[in-house]
Amino acid sequence: MDKKNTIYDQAQPLLVAVDCIVFGVEDNHLKLLVFKREVEPLAGEWSLLGSFVQPDEHVFTAAKRVLKELTNMEDIYMEQLHCYGNVDRDSGGRVLSVAYWSLIRIDHNHEEFHIKNHLAKWVSFDQVPQLVLDHGKMVNDAIGHLRERAKFYPIGFELLPEEFTIPQLLKVYEAIYARNIDDRNFRKKLLKSDLLIQLPKKDKSTSKKGSFLYKFNRKTYEQLMLSGYSFEF
Repeated sequence: MDKKNTIYDQAQPLLVAVDCIVFGVEDNHLKLLVFKREVEPLAGEWSLLGSFVQPDEHVFTAAKRVLKELTNMEDIYMEQLHCYGNVDRDSGGRVLSVAYWSLIRIDHNHEEFHIKNHLAKWVSFDQVPQLVLDHGKMVNDAIGHLRERAKFYPIGFELLPEEFTIPQLLKVYEAIYARNIDDRNFRKKLLKSDLLIQLPKKDKSTSKKGSFLYKFNRKTYEQLMLSGYSFEF
């Protein structure tokens, strides 16, 4: 008997899955993308979108695959959240799930979603329906991680179009933190950060005077994503 294989021979069958928590901001509210589950158990219930990891697939690659199938896009901000492994978490079998959260610009991308045979919808974070399994806990953990991450890294820019106004950026951060933020302090801190590049044009959709449009400084953004910077307003 080959002793080197003894431990592996005794191991019990175990499935590994990925689940994706997809956040966006719309109408000044943080929103979550949810789906009607299509497979048993719990078919027809609201769920996060996920998939089993293939034998030759990295878990990160599996999560990217799920998002690609959903949105038909590849350049999406995504972070690993946690591994969920309670023995009884899935009534269908012994399944570990590695959860990832991501940010999508709803205003630009929701029309491009490449959803096949999925009933999906965006819901405000305070109106999330009952989700299957431990998906509700995943969502709560993810929003906590998002808010903590947003304190030190400029990830709010991932939820904006390429050109935006400071009031639009303010609304994104208010949606993330679920509270009002002082406009004057917010503007002052951002303009000192060297993150914004002012453009020679205005958005006049909300007033005759209009607001200057900006784009973010990619070089500064990448530096702050590596080193961190206090974005708690």
